[in-house]
Amino acid sequence: MRILICGDVIGRNGRDTINKYIPDLKKRLSIDFILLNVDNAAGGFGITSEIANSFFKLGADVLTGGNHIFDQSGVAAFLESEKRMLRPHNMPTNVPGRGVSETITDSGKKVIVIHLLGQRNMPLIGNDPFECSNNLLSKYKLGENADAIVVDFHAEITSEKNALGHFLDGRVSVVFGTHTHIPTSDDRILEHGTAFQTDVGMCGDFDSVIGMKKEIVVEKFSKIQTKVKFTGATGEATLCGLLVDTDDKTGLANSVKPIRLGGLLTQTII
Repeated sequence: MRILICGDVIGRNGRDTINKYIPDLKKRLSIDFILLNVDNAAGGFGITSEIANSFFKLGADVLTGGNHIFDQSGVAAFLESEKRMLRPHNMPTNVPGRGVSETITDSGKKVIVIHLLGQRNMPLIGNDPFECSNNLLSKYKLGENADAIVVDFHAEITSEKNALGHFLDGRVSVVFGTHTHIPTSDDRILEHGTAFQTDVGMCGDFDSVIGMKKEIVVEKFSKIQTKVKFTGATGEATLCGLLVDTDDKTGLANSVKPIRLGGLLTQTII
C-alpha cells in the first residue's frame, strides 16, 4: 500500500499548494491513502467544515488536527459528525469528536489512523499518549485486523516524538511528528519495521517564522512585552510530506521518502 502524509497545512497558501499538487501526486504515484494535518488550515488557526470538505473532495481520506483543533467556531459539531476529521485521541472522554479512524481503501485495505497529542510544552493538555496508544494496539493488530496503522503525533519536543516512535516500532506502519512545522531529515525505517520522521514539516510559506509573517514574530521575540497578532505568511508554500510504502502481508514499511514541492525549500525528485 502507498500512503501519502502531508504536514501542517498553513492558511490559504498552504491550501493552494495542496490543491496544486495532491491530484497529480495521487494519480502519478498511485497513492492508496492520503492523510493531511490541518491544524492551521484556517488562517493559521484551526479548521472549518468548509475547508475540511474541500480537502475531502480533493482526495484526502483522513484529516488530523492538534492543539488548534477547536480554534474555529462550530468545529465541535463537525468533529462529532465527521468520522474522517480527527482531534487528538488522548483527550478527556467528554471532548467532542474522536481520535481514531478506520478507512477501507478502494482496493479493500483497512487503514487505521491514530492521532495523539504530546504532553511536553503544549498549550492543550492531553492524557498519556504512550498509555493511550498501547491500549489502542490491544484492539488493532497489523496483518490481522489492520492492513496499515498510521500515527500522527502532534508534539513539540523531538525527544518525545522519537520515544513514541521506538515505543510503537513493529506495531504500526508509520509514526510521524507534526506541530513544529520544520521538516526533519531523519526519515527512516526503525529496527522493527515502522517508518518514522520526527516532524514532516508544513505545507506553508518558509519565508516566515513557522508559517507566520516573519516581521510580526521577530517583533514579538525582540520586544518581549509587545502584544502582537500573528498573521499567516502569504508567499508561495512548500508542500512537505512523507511517502510510505507498506508490505501487504505485514503492514510494516518497505520504504519511506520525504516530499518537498514548490516554494523555497530544496525540491525532491519523485
